[in-house]
Amino acid sequence: MDGYYGSYVLVAALLALGVAIVAGALFANRLLRPSRPTPEKLTTYECGVDPVGEGWAQSQVRYYVFTYLYVVFAVDAVFLFPWATVFDAPGYGLTTLVEMFVFLGFIALGILYAWRKRVLTWT
Repeated sequence: MDGYYGSYVLVAALLALGVAIVAGALFANRLLRPSRPTPEKLTTYECGVDPVGEGWAQSQVRYYVFTYLYVVFAVDAVFLFPWATVFDAPGYGLTTLVEMFVFLGFIALGILYAWRKRVLTWT
């Protein structure tokens, strides 16, 4: 398979083969599995707890705020690792240092704003 389109034909053939293997496995599973539905098997459950009452429950917004803050710090950590590797490279020292302090400054301003608005209090 030479030429420009030969590579695409090979990729398409491998993709079709992969889809056929997965579809065949799922079809064989459907044919061979036992099917004995009972009322206990058909009830909805969450983490092994039987449902009691209605399905409506209210959540506190502060859980989402703390989750959002965790995501912010996780993103901050993701950006710190590449920065630490580039910081040591010649010619990038001062520039990357200033850029990282600007980035950390924006995050610090956001946390300061949340703290001043009393969003971070757990009551």
